[in-house]
Amino acid sequence: MYWKWLANHRPAAPFPGTVAYWEQRYAAGGDSGVGSYDFFAEFKAEVLNAFVREHGVQSVVEFGCGDGNQLGLARYPRYLGFDVSAAALARCRERFRGDETKSFRNVADYAGEMAELALSLDVVYHLVEDEVFERYMRQLFRAAEHHVIVYASDTADNRGFEGTHVRHRKFTRWIEVNEPRWQLVRQVPNRYPYRGDYRTGSFADFFVYGRR
Repeated sequence: MYWKWLANHRPAAPFPGTVAYWEQRYAAGGDSGVGSYDFFAEFKAEVLNAFVREHGVQSVVEFGCGDGNQLGLARYPRYLGFDVSAAALARCRERFRGDETKSFRNVADYAGEMAELALSLDVVYHLVEDEVFERYMRQLFRAAEHHVIVYASDTADNRGFEGTHVRHRKFTRWIEVNEPRWQLVRQVPNRYPYRGDYRTGSFADFFVYGRR
């Protein structure tokens, strides 16, 4: 009985860091999370596909492509996906094998590639370390020719998330200060707002940026 009690009361393992967390998660067979599946994924695809169509976007770059499930609903003429996880990238390459409109690379190999639209979907609030967040945001805007779309929470309230793989940020303020050549042109609220259960609601909304 003691060993059973001990197993159930061991302290949670310390957070290993953003990059290590996601590599371990995907390597162990985990996925990108509920936000990339089912009705959440359908809502995101509806908004993104409409934007691409309405603005005649021909090229898309995404930082944080994950396991590729969300991408399976996308209608992008040309796509380049980056991720920190080799395991996630391997899944994407296998899933979209033979699709010459899509390619995938490790973000460590980013070499200044640009696209008309740069995407960040359910990523910003998973960038726990400040230096990781800063590098990611600068890379995201550097890669965009005309548009940036961020799907994330926009708050600094992290009560209940301490020590986890989630860190909410007031990222719109960071953009105002650090990327003044870009302006928020549209915000799309989530069709399924968070009401206490992450399986049925998300704390992320769409934030669409364009060049001034």
